[in-house]
Amino acid sequence: MMDMADSDSTQTLLLIAIFALASLLHGISGLGVTLVTTTALASMYPLPHAIVLVIFPSLLLNAMTWLAGGERSIWQNFIYYGRRYWLLALTSLLGSILGAKLLLWVDSAYILLILATVIGFYVLSALLGQQIRLPDSKPVLIVVGFSAGVIGGATNAMSTILMMYLLSASNDKHTIAKVGNMCYFLGKIAQIIVLREPIMALSSGEWQLITLLSVLSIATLLICIRLRRYLPQARFRQLILLILTVLGIRVGWQGITAFL
Repeated sequence: MMDMADSDSTQTLLLIAIFALASLLHGISGLGVTLVTTTALASMYPLPHAIVLVIFPSLLLNAMTWLAGGERSIWQNFIYYGRRYWLLALTSLLGSILGAKLLLWVDSAYILLILATVIGFYVLSALLGQQIRLPDSKPVLIVVGFSAGVIGGATNAMSTILMMYLLSASNDKHTIAKVGNMCYFLGKIAQIIVLREPIMALSSGEWQLITLLSVLSIATLLICIRLRRYLPQARFRQLILLILTVLGIRVGWQGITAFL
């Protein structure tokens, strides 16, 4: 019994460290919390369960980054970005519904391999300093929005696809972060709708853990926003890329061994 209690405490401390680090990245760039936490948890839990644990802390951080801050009020941010990017939001929402359903329909080994591939693409493009930009046209928007939604719904890695379009649509980092988090937020809503049965099956202990991680994530984000100007952003992002590389390799290996 003592060993099990120690193991649970160690796992809880590890989760706290993961979410604190991911929230710190999110506070710096407005992006990243979902990808980092999902990849880390996917090496500890089955992927569908990892995504369920991440949904609510990510939902809150995405909502805060999308609606709070800047020169506009929460309602003004909602109207401003919703009106200008409604089609991107809608296509990413529809794609997220399909992606979340893939978690229930498809062997998780395939999805783990997709997640590892997307992470590899993300890390390599960041290390090479190359950003793939797509044409800013309505057909491209629809295809990218839906594709990003499918990837996001199944793996929580929507940002790797969505950024390729947003970097072409706007040069304003503030706008990119706001619109990205609007789409991520809707992706979480889609996952809640599709994965409602696994969510309702969570134990009281798991809900307590989710609550703790949500509060921790929000507190870390608020602290980071205040200290953002003093943080070594480039070095911190290099650390995150290193962590993602290790986790991506581990997740990919899990997917490969599932077929052996």
